[in-house]
Amino acid sequence: MESKEWYLEYEITIDRPGLLGDISSLLGMLSINIVSINGVDAGRRGLLIRAQSEDQIKRLESILETVETIKVRKIREPKLRDKLAVRHGRYIQRDHDDKKTFRFVRDELGILVDFMAEIFKEKGHKLIGIRGMPRVGKTESVVAASVCANKKWLFVSSTLLKQTIRKELIKDEYNENNIFLIDGIVSRRRADERHLQLVREIMRMPAVKVIEHPDIFVEHSEYSIEDFDYIIELRNNPDEEITYDVVEKQNLFDEPGVGGFGNFDF
Repeated sequence: MESKEWYLEYEITIDRPGLLGDISSLLGMLSINIVSINGVDAGRRGLLIRAQSEDQIKRLESILETVETIKVRKIREPKLRDKLAVRHGRYIQRDHDDKKTFRFVRDELGILVDFMAEIFKEKGHKLIGIRGMPRVGKTESVVAASVCANKKWLFVSSTLLKQTIRKELIKDEYNENNIFLIDGIVSRRRADERHLQLVREIMRMPAVKVIEHPDIFVEHSEYSIEDFDYIIELRNNPDEEITYDVVEKQNLFDEPGVGGFGNFDF
């Protein structure tokens, strides 16, 4: 039987020397292997473990319920947030009301890149929106995550170096393994019908699409925020307000003839 990975998280109620060693010994006696372990919050440890059967996990849970020095918080098949918490030593922040919205600050770009790379590795349709002010690292993070996931990225619309507005793709670019990057402001407010038709084609593909400024993108369109699988908010600091008037002014200066570098329109 093939072994299966599980996530165990416990809170330390009575800290004492040798506690981690005792937990490790218990796992060993049950023939459960530790894949990785780390502190994931104040007074909490998270472990990725591997077991041959679910009965081993049930026995582990039953025994741990009798241990007074810890309180089990989670035993489950690992979610993406669990794996990242063990890898980086803390959970990524998620909105309390909207569970598909995740918040990062610029100092956490490494975690953000890791988070997106894991999503990019999944097969099929994924629609990801990224909110953030200019020069906070949105596009750069997507490119870095694409590299980590060993995926090719394509700018459908962008203002990274020059304003890019694609109106068609070549045959090899219609690839479900590609990561398609769309700037919501450029596509929605500065593009023509040919570009919008290309965007519709890409949106129907079973591939990963990343859209910067998703709130602008869905304005006066057939799409809504509910269509997104993930919304990522990236800030320079936790208290920064993301406002689109500043973002749109920044995009204006990227236009040809207004202090920008010209544009790519093809």
